[in-house]
Amino acid sequence: MMRKPLIAGNWKMHMTSAEGCGLAARVAESCVGLTDREVLLAPPYTMMAEVARVLEKSSVIISSQNICWEEKGAFTGEISPVMVKDAGGSGAIVGHSERRQIFMETDNLVNQRVKGALRFDLLTILCIGETLEQREGGETNAVLEAQLRRGLEGVSSSDMINVVIAYEPVWAIGTGKTASKEQAQEVHLFLRKLIAEIYEKNIAEQTRILYGGSVKPTNVDELMAQPDIDGALVGGAALDAESFGRIINFES
Repeated sequence: MMRKPLIAGNWKMHMTSAEGCGLAARVAESCVGLTDREVLLAPPYTMMAEVARVLEKSSVIISSQNICWEEKGAFTGEISPVMVKDAGGSGAIVGHSERRQIFMETDNLVNQRVKGALRFDLLTILCIGETLEQREGGETNAVLEAQLRRGLEGVSSSDMINVVIAYEPVWAIGTGKTASKEQAQEVHLFLRKLIAEIYEKNIAEQTRILYGGSVKPTNVDELMAQPDIDGALVGGAALDAESFGRIINFES
């Protein structure tokens, strides 16, 4: 089964609305004529609607950087799936390492967010990853299995059509370190086999698994050439139109 690659840019807490709209316009230019891959941008909430208007005639997907599991209510500081869709979004990132590490989000909370996003038909990127201490302690597979199983608890086979997994080794985010293409492929293959175990082989073969550890123009081609790497979740390099444009236009 052919999986269409997905290149996702997570802008995190950067830029004003004017700056974001300018970057979005340049990203759209980099996507002209591309039909064999998808591109997603996750701007800060404050500029989602404006960025969505800039990208209205493009194929770029707009995503939130997080999501609440409820449609509305007393959840100060959260954003609901309905609000995301109202702002022009059709996707959500859930369980990013910064949410887990800095804001102490648990696997249970991440799972609630996943199910909330899926209930409103949002393309849901579930992030998982191990710390340097866990990798050096030989715990990588155990940590990833626990995060994946708990994150997908209660998610049906039919829901998996809207689920993307992002493997982001915490030790490689913002550090300049990157897993080798062999290390990344090994983990992605492990995750695909695990999805087949949780669901079935067909589900595993259709599920896209992105790599999210310091992806740059200099390493994207070799990463995307790996059989089980279906795209990238890009942080810092997504803030530069030229760098992100090169990543979007990877050659595998």
